[in-house]
Amino acid sequence: MHLFGIETEYGITREDLDAVDPVEESMELVRAHLPGKFERRWDYRGEDPHEDARGFRVSGLQQDKEEDDFAKVDAHRPFSFHEMKSDLVLPNGARFYNDHTHPEYSTPECRTLKDVLAHDRAGERIVQRAADRRNQQLGGAHVQLYKNNTDFHGHSYGCHDNYLVSRSLPFPQLVSGLLPFLVSRQLVAGAGKVGMEAQESGYVPGPFQLSQRADFMEAELGVDTMHNRPILNTRDEPHADRTKYRRLHLILGDANMCEYATALKVGTTRLVLDMLQRGAAPSLELEQPVAAIKQLSRDPDLKTTVRLKDGRTISGLAIQEEYWHAVSRCCAGSDPDADWVLREWQETLGVLRQDRTQLVGKIDWVTKQWLLETFVREERLAWEDPWLASLDLEYHNVNPDRGLYLGLEAEGKTWRMTSERDIAQALVAGPSDTRGGLRGLCVRRFPEQITGMQWERVQFAGGLRARTLEMGDLFEPDAVQACAAVLEAAASPADALAAWTRRKDG
Repeated sequence: MHLFGIETEYGITREDLDAVDPVEESMELVRAHLPGKFERRWDYRGEDPHEDARGFRVSGLQQDKEEDDFAKVDAHRPFSFHEMKSDLVLPNGARFYNDHTHPEYSTPECRTLKDVLAHDRAGERIVQRAADRRNQQLGGAHVQLYKNNTDFHGHSYGCHDNYLVSRSLPFPQLVSGLLPFLVSRQLVAGAGKVGMEAQESGYVPGPFQLSQRADFMEAELGVDTMHNRPILNTRDEPHADRTKYRRLHLILGDANMCEYATALKVGTTRLVLDMLQRGAAPSLELEQPVAAIKQLSRDPDLKTTVRLKDGRTISGLAIQEEYWHAVSRCCAGSDPDADWVLREWQETLGVLRQDRTQLVGKIDWVTKQWLLETFVREERLAWEDPWLASLDLEYHNVNPDRGLYLGLEAEGKTWRMTSERDIAQALVAGPSDTRGGLRGLCVRRFPEQITGMQWERVQFAGGLRARTLEMGDLFEPDAVQACAAVLEAAASPADALAAWTRRKDG
């Protein structure tokens, strides 16, 4: 079962203000997407971030205190909880809301790499259109949005990739098999960053590194996401039948501008999970994963080696090559996406050993390093110059008039899997073969009757069980498309749910 999606928290600022309230600015940005009263409220009752995949429930999270502190401040704001969140489920099945200090866009669940890329790019367009509307209200191009992971003041925000995983795979086996891959995944999926950073000490200008998030990784495993951030998040919130599935919620990844990097990030991770399900993991357990992820990030020459538990030392490239060999032995030929990933993954690792300039426009850290090195050379700057941090930030600006990456794309210097037609379609409808598409279809067909939304269910006016579309086990494409046909043909939610129940029972 291959389902995945991406949640992106965007950096937000107001260039006309000395002091910015990111909570209110994020709220106003989301509300600019759909002016008027917000009716499609997200139902938080099914979410519990305290459930841990290691088999227990934590009594409290470090971030709970911070949330309590936020709540005390928010109590003085003239907005209710739901007004603050400004939750929207969009006609394409995506979720767009205020994650307290950041606008967040979550793609609908996707089954193919092209779909997840199209919906990730649609998210960029949606948040920028909201910024354009907000700037019209403000009378100038004051609000700027960044698809990145740092404000260069010691704060990090996430880009989380999520995967549906069978619960039959024991969690300890998942951890031991996945950690070395995740630590080294930044070689193909890192967004690149000037300098080093930590929540305690803030930003320190300096040399270039591969990843924006690596500096903020503090633990191997954990359920927290804002403090003591883990390489592998253990939150056990499947949004599906928990007897059959778990959701792997990865918080270590960078937000990518390059489509190629996003495709490799998601595609390689999906194949590694398939390989682990088959019990074919390479023996590469790291002695100190948290130290290793930072060490590898801080060496763009890719020469650094890290120590394994068995005493061997190995480079990040060699770890990735070991995983490629293991995956190719068991997953080659399984589907077109798998074959594309295996081919491109192998080629990318080979190019990283030789002439990486061939990856400009494909891998973010290589592209950003090339841009910055050009600027350093032309302006005769040192890598500690604060100008470079500003350029680093502008690489991720999703305003096409300002974003350095989008400027390269406009010049035809980047690799594309999606077309403008693909993105336009993703703006208005979800994938036709996942429940994300069904969620969007409900928004398009019956917007006034929806009273609550979750990833796995849609609640309609009436409050009875018969008024809820349950999608906790609705994953097979044929079943999704059959349900979509029922929703399209029905005159009301009640008619749709009655017809769907008859079809399933029949």
